[in-house]
Amino acid sequence: MLQLFILALSLLPWIPAFLCGGVTTTEELAVLEGRSLTVPCHYEPQYASYVKYWCRGKMREFCTSLARTDDPRSANPAEDKVSIFDDPVQQVFTVTMEDLKEKDSGWYMCGIEIGGVWSADVVSYTNIKVIHGLSVVSSRLSGEEGSSVTVECFYSERYRESEKKWCRSGDWSSCLLTGSDGSHDDASVAISDDRIGTLTITLKKLQMRDTGWYWCSAGQQQIAVYLQVTPPASTTAAIFPATPSQSVAYLPPPKPITKESWNSHSHILESLLVCASLMLLVGLAVFARKMWKLHNPHHPLPEQDPGLTQMVGMKEYSQDVGDLQNTTVIFLNKNSQNAHMY
Repeated sequence: MLQLFILALSLLPWIPAFLCGGVTTTEELAVLEGRSLTVPCHYEPQYASYVKYWCRGKMREFCTSLARTDDPRSANPAEDKVSIFDDPVQQVFTVTMEDLKEKDSGWYMCGIEIGGVWSADVVSYTNIKVIHGLSVVSSRLSGEEGSSVTVECFYSERYRESEKKWCRSGDWSSCLLTGSDGSHDDASVAISDDRIGTLTITLKKLQMRDTGWYWCSAGQQQIAVYLQVTPPASTTAAIFPATPSQSVAYLPPPKPITKESWNSHSHILESLLVCASLMLLVGLAVFARKMWKLHNPHHPLPEQDPGLTQMVGMKEYSQDVGDLQNTTVIFLNKNSQNAHMY
């Protein structure tokens, strides 16, 4: 029982650190050899006045101290590659490591010194990997036709003396090399090597045909960059007017509506209405006849009396013959074909 009590007491200092978190940072970071790296370590407000430190290792008891906020710089800053700065307002302390080598890869610790026998420090770990090769800020760039764009390629320390190139992908004959002074300049491309870790390429007077993939090269290392050239803003505005006032300038003025033009249109409308009315009447007549036959199959529509036709014919004939002007025609019955004149 006594042993369990002692074990619980020994674990008590670590409980606040695990439950409350205390300090946090990025779990893994990568940086090119020869370059610098800044690591942020965020902490809770209650630790604003505490001492912060940066050390190498994954166990507090065996962690090699590199910088502390109560001693931010060593006596000889030129030889010290590590610096630390605390910002209590933002509740973060930052650690900067310069001129990193591959041997600097490993585990590091952000720590807040709590002090006391019964209180453990609040810590967080990060794994830093120092690599060699090439990197670029952005692998995709864009620029307007006629303008310039700048590409920055970063290389590690071992490639400082290596040959630097800028090539168009798929066309090795287009490669441009830096001279003995680490530079190249012509009408379309300017290249500058600072011999420390940055190769700067400036593409001038861009043209639409410059769109495509390019290679930034240092020694045997290569990294691809894509360039997109867009039409200038003025051309875009001319093709796609931005305001209604601009678009009106390219359109012919509308023709005024006069009385003569309105009358000509009204005559056409009247003719169309008359034709449509006639067609409607004919259609209604045809429809009525069909409906009559459908609903009254035993009572056909009355047909014209042939006797009436003869009467009309004789009346017309009497108009041509003077002797028959007052002739009266009487039919004895519907089917009679004999006429008696008086």
